Amino acid sequence: MRYFRDLSLLGLYCLVALFYGKSDIKMVAAVLCTVIMVCGCYSCTQKYRQAGILLAYGLSGFWNQDFIWFYPVFIYCSMSCGRRILGILLTIAGVLFYSEKISAKILIYLLLDCIIAAFMEYNTRKYTTLKEEFRRTKDDSEERNLLLAEKNKMILEKQDYEIETAILKERNRIAREIHDNVGHVLSRSILLVGAAKTVNKDENMRFVLNGLDESLNSAMNSIRTSVHDLHDDSVNLKEVLMQLAGEFTFCQAILVYDVTDQIPKEVKYCFISIVKEALANVSRHSNATEVKITVREHPALFQLSMEDNGKEIKYNKQDIEGIGLTNMQERVNGLKGNFRIAIEDGFRIFITVPKDCE
Repeated sequence: MRYFRDLSLLGLYCLVALFYGKSDIKMVAAVLCTVIMVCGCYSCTQKYRQAGILLAYGLSGFWNQDFIWFYPVFIYCSMSCGRRILGILLTIAGVLFYSEKISAKILIYLLLDCIIAAFMEYNTRKYTTLKEEFRRTKDDSEERNLLLAEKNKMILEKQDYEIETAILKERNRIAREIHDNVGHVLSRSILLVGAAKTVNKDENMRFVLNGLDESLNSAMNSIRTSVHDLHDDSVNLKEVLMQLAGEFTFCQAILVYDVTDQIPKEVKYCFISIVKEALANVSRHSNATEVKITVREHPALFQLSMEDNGKEIKYNKQDIEGIGLTNMQERVNGLKGNFRIAIEDGFRIFITVPKDCE
């Protein structure tokens, strides 16, 4: 740390006193008291204790002349503790007290050393302030970058959701157009061909009409399959579950939805059916005031869990087949998933379905 580095340099500089004075017990006491003062000012955080340490050291200088050699260290510690006036006054008083006993050369040496100490403390304080400001600026910048990254992520997720919603709406529109227009035309054509086959007496035309009837029926079946697939793909699981939770009036239904990937249509319909049946069971067999529906996506599976806070459950394990749980389990088993229930402290359903469920 710069504090101890500066004071170590000042201490070595002050030890030049060994060439001018005697290395007796008083000099050793001055060195030890200086070390104690430095450590005390650094370890004490209370201002009044720091002032007490500095005052005790300054007054000790009137008892031991060798203290004046370490006044530069005293000046540095006084400035670093915010007690500049105290340090300067005690230093001046000590120098004046021993002015008749020390030479002008030593006075100039002490004055130069004290100026160096003050300059070093000023640079260290300025460096510390700049370092702290830099650290604060860096932390603020990192925090802003994290917030910006989070906002960008939310914007991208919102854009993806809006695009997916637009695609699903367009699929629904196309399915309706095919069903309402092309489907009706084909249905009318099939009826007309059937009527023509009924009234036709020409054997040559019968073969043609039969072929036309087969072609129209094949086209109708293809259109029905396409419309059905378009409708299945356009089902938005989140919107359906939100609608089910919003329409559930028996108690409060809370939906937690954390899925970003596309969910296979088989899993969608499985989850929708299970949620419908589970909500019906809550209204029929529980006195819950809240039910929580959670849908999450994991790297290898989809998870659905439902739990309520009902305390008086009106069915036991023998009633399981009568409340649709068997059907739920069969649906999950068909997707190679796991199905677990618990009826302690409320009713809980926990389902996991692997993403590769085909």
